[in-house]
Amino acid sequence: MEKQASAAPLRLEPGARDMPPLCSRGRMLVGLDLLCLVLVSIPFFVCELKAVTPYKRGFFCGDTSITYPFMESEAIPDSVLISGGIIITGLTIALGECYRVRLGCVRSRAFVRNLYVSSLYKELGSFLFGCCVGQSLTNMAKLSVGRLRPHFLSVCNVTYTSLGCTPGAYIPQVTCNQSIKMVEEARKSFFSGHASFAMYTLLYLAFYLQARLTWRGARLLRPLLQFFLVLLAVYTGLTRISDYRHHPTDVLTGFLQGALTAYWVAFHISSMFKNCQVDLSPAVLSPAESPLSSQQTDC
Repeated sequence: MEKQASAAPLRLEPGARDMPPLCSRGRMLVGLDLLCLVLVSIPFFVCELKAVTPYKRGFFCGDTSITYPFMESEAIPDSVLISGGIIITGLTIALGECYRVRLGCVRSRAFVRNLYVSSLYKELGSFLFGCCVGQSLTNMAKLSVGRLRPHFLSVCNVTYTSLGCTPGAYIPQVTCNQSIKMVEEARKSFFSGHASFAMYTLLYLAFYLQARLTWRGARLLRPLLQFFLVLLAVYTGLTRISDYRHHPTDVLTGFLQGALTAYWVAFHISSMFKNCQVDLSPAVLSPAESPLSSQQTDC
């Protein structure tokens, strides 16, 4: 009697059948995220590459708000602002996510097996997306409004006496005795990029501390750190007024734009406040604890 040969069933590794579609889908989503970053950065780079010139706004003869002297030095240069804002916030996020992974607080179903890389990708990606959004909005406003900086006449190297204008008369155009680059920069007062960027990066970091710094040993440590972060952001914006780079309303608008962007990204794009539970159980309260100290976010 002939024995029928039975084929041995093919054994697959657990999840091996689903891995190729999952990886391909994950790569597609990463590529989509990168595309979104590039698209949202287009207005910023268009403005930085001088592809568009600012709107040429006139002024009224005798307007004292644009007669301040031009100061070569700045209290906080662009390089210090950008590097400081990104490095401080980025490094804090990197350390915070590393600590959460070591404590086993991170659960991820992403195609990236490394939990730290997956968590860091989400948080840093959201932060950088907000940076691009904020700077694109700022540069678009600078070029479309074309408000004159407080030191415009000094940069233009003209005075009301040399113009021979009648006080109160509107001057639509003026011939400046200065380089085109400096004159165009003097037409980008509204709104303050320093104020918006500083407020976004440091307020976003304050939100991150609110979500991640849950140590109950010192109730005032977290609000103290948040206070100094906001204080540093406000100081950065105020230096633009003392440097005669912006009007007070430019700085206030920059603060508002940066704060709104930070709130939008932190609560609606980032996952720092998602999948978090607030421990309000009376059982965990000790007699020495204040009710406010128990309202901590455990992620």
